[in-house]
Amino acid sequence: MTKNNHEGAVTVEQRDGVALLTLARPEKLNSLSLFMKDQLKRILLELESDPDLRAVIVTGAGERAFCAGTDIADMAHLDPAGAKAFAQQGQELGDQFERFPVPVIAAINGLAAGGGTELALGCHLRIAANHARFSLPELKLGIIPGYGGTQRLMRVVGQGRALEMMLTGESISAGDALRAGLVNRVVQAADLMPEAEEIARQIASLAPLAIRTCLRAVIGGRELNLEAGLALERELFSSLFETEDVREGTSAFLEKRAPVFKGR
Repeated sequence: MTKNNHEGAVTVEQRDGVALLTLARPEKLNSLSLFMKDQLKRILLELESDPDLRAVIVTGAGERAFCAGTDIADMAHLDPAGAKAFAQQGQELGDQFERFPVPVIAAINGLAAGGGTELALGCHLRIAANHARFSLPELKLGIIPGYGGTQRLMRVVGQGRALEMMLTGESISAGDALRAGLVNRVVQAADLMPEAEEIARQIASLAPLAIRTCLRAVIGGRELNLEAGLALERELFSSLFETEDVREGTSAFLEKRAPVFKGR
């Protein structure tokens, strides 16, 4: 991959339509500083306008941690107004990942605590190394998760399991996370990035407009009732029949050849 230089603690590498974002603060277990959160926001905005982008992978530098959460020093002296703005910044980052127009894959290479688990929850797919651990330990600090954890975790694993994680503050293993549905796959540490990259390549081989539309249907319909969600699906499904890619995909299937999608 060819590296683009971004000052600070997030690096960006791009190759063949896939962007790799690395939280590069290993001495702090890749904990999220205020600057890192702002930098991630700016990077995502820049990538969003790339018509050739097909997938994003997010991981942490080093072998110990994906992200140990928020830098506690940034929270120590907040008042209620400052805390509300602080939480809003983190929630907006999670929303930005969740509503990103192409699939975002979290490659969780170690500890994911607090804001690290919340950041992963904002991603569309989550692949974990077998030594990864997940927790929302905020109650041990006298606070609650503020970057979307109280809302996204229960939607993924159910209310009971989510409350158990939050109310005990205990971490769970990658295997337990897989059984709970918190992650899609668990692999050996050495296989983590190859696995994430293979998934990204599989995604990149499919029709790009259909991929973006599928994300809109799932994310946009999640909070709708079934009737409204089905109506959204119909509208998005039918909108694709104006595209060249639908003609190419159906023709290739009938002609028993590989399709060549152009994203239009």
